[in-house]
Amino acid sequence: MIDYDPHTWRKHFFDIKGSMLRQIIYRVLLVVIWSAGVVAFDKYVRDVEYEATAHSLVGFSLGLLLVFRTNASYERFWEGRKLWGAMVNESRNLARVSASLLRDSPELQGRVVRWCIAFSHATMTHLRQKKGDVRTVSLGPIASELPPDEVAEVLASQHVPNAVADKITRAVDEARRRGVISDILFQSLDQDVQQLTDYMGGCERIHKTPLPFAYVVHLRRALTLYCFTLPFGLIKFFGWGTVGATFVIAYIFFGIEEIGVEIEDPFGSDDNDLPLESICETIRKNLLTLIPKA
Repeated sequence: MIDYDPHTWRKHFFDIKGSMLRQIIYRVLLVVIWSAGVVAFDKYVRDVEYEATAHSLVGFSLGLLLVFRTNASYERFWEGRKLWGAMVNESRNLARVSASLLRDSPELQGRVVRWCIAFSHATMTHLRQKKGDVRTVSLGPIASELPPDEVAEVLASQHVPNAVADKITRAVDEARRRGVISDILFQSLDQDVQQLTDYMGGCERIHKTPLPFAYVVHLRRALTLYCFTLPFGLIKFFGWGTVGATFVIAYIFFGIEEIGVEIEDPFGSDDNDLPLESICETIRKNLLTLIPKA
């Protein structure tokens, strides 16, 4: 995610990174070149202009489709941020409560906290995992402080975040079996682990459920047809200015659609995705302070 000052206006007119310009520039240029060819054909070959009323009506409907697309994508973006915010809070709660309930067993408390740190990083890399790639999930810097055999076991599992959650539960259960905590306190600690798993599942739901295919295809077809037929309706009023007008409209429409594409799955590493690395680092720093010193 790009950190910026929302009160600054002038600088944003020249920003390239994160502005969607790189993603849409070739589409926009293709439309501009096409519009220039249409105007030249109209001027020097034969009249191809027609009444722009149809485009006005279609443009209104297309605007509604784009608004719905952007709103749906932003809702997914914001829900993802809320889930990760809840994950931060739940990680703190689990570490805080374990620091109190497991104070008589510093080794077990350290295991719970370290695996809790690993859970956030495992979830981040799991959400960024490419389809068919089973080697991209990692546990982050905290892996060096965990037992190597357990790390290898977790990374070899089919679902790494779930395996990490299992390690947390096993550590808490061992505390129960040793008599460090009661059955009721075990259930209380395990409830925090369940919450972490639920938040991770919510992120998976967003990640694995794109917007309906039919909606995206129809929107893009309509957007392409609108932009490529737009010059025919503008020639009568703008002449060669049709090229500039087409550029502005195509830039706005393609840009809005591309914004929706970029934020509908906010767990990647695009310029406008959530700052998951920063969130994971926050969890790591906060929880490390709760690990008892040797």
